[in-house]
Amino acid sequence: MAVETVMLAPVILLFLTFLVGAGRVVEAQGEVNGAARDAARAASVQRTMGAAERAAREAARSALDGQCGPQVSLSGSDWREGGTVRAAVTCELKLDFLGWGATRRMQGDSVVPLERFRRVE
Repeated sequence: MAVETVMLAPVILLFLTFLVGAGRVVEAQGEVNGAARDAARAASVQRTMGAAERAAREAARSALDGQCGPQVSLSGSDWREGGTVRAAVTCELKLDFLGWGATRRMQGDSVVPLERFRRVE
C-alpha cells in the first residue's frame, strides 16, 4: 500500500495543480468579461461617441483594478436611437499561478442597448 501511495501522490498533485490553474484562467476570463460589461454600460449612457469611448476606457480600467492596461473598442456599435453599444475589452493578464510569471491575452465582449432617455447630439 505504501508503494501505491508513493506512485499515485505525484499524479494526484499534478491533477490538483491543473485544476487550480484552470480555475485561475476561468477567473481571469470572468474579470475581463465583467470589464467589458462595465465598459458597455458606461458608454451606453453617454451623449457622444467620444465621451462614450472615454467612459468605456475608464470603466474597464477601473473594473480590472490596474491588472493591465486594457484595450477597449466600441466598433460594431449602432449609435442611434434604439441602437446598441458593443464593447470589446482585450487585456494581457498575469495569471500568477504558483509563482510562474505566465500571462495570457484575454478578450471579453458585451452588448447593451443605448439608454432610452438620452439625447444624441
